[in-house]
Amino acid sequence: MGTLSDLLTLAHQRASTLDLPYQGALTPAEAWQVWQLAPGAKLVDVRTRAEWDWVGRVPGAVEIEWNTYPGGQPNPGFVTQLKHQVDPEALVLFLCRSGGRSDGAARAACAAGYSNCYNVLEGFEGDRDANGQRNRIGGWRHAGLPWQQG
Repeated sequence: MGTLSDLLTLAHQRASTLDLPYQGALTPAEAWQVWQLAPGAKLVDVRTRAEWDWVGRVPGAVEIEWNTYPGGQPNPGFVTQLKHQVDPEALVLFLCRSGGRSDGAARAACAAGYSNCYNVLEGFEGDRDANGQRNRIGGWRHAGLPWQQG
């Protein structure tokens, strides 16, 4: 386990390499460590209600849909809901299924004045394998991090 400083430095380096507008990008294992080490840090799960209910939840995460279910339309209240539930001064880790929606959420939060935003690479389920299935390559669950079935 690295120090908080080491983990955030690595995340900043990734953000620089990937030309991201927010502070950093972390693997699920790194994000878990940061969440445990940084006082007041929040993990914001931006998947849909259906994903939380049917795929699984991360205990203690703040749940705010990036896209609504059903329909998959952008959640027009995302930033308002974020501001209601998460202090703009907090270190915020964004998680989705595979890292795409959480990237959008981190960008939106950064644009809304959140100054300490991080994307969780690989997401909750990771990438698809050769058979088109998730949870076998990368992701929060594959890393053995805490989660529970809905």
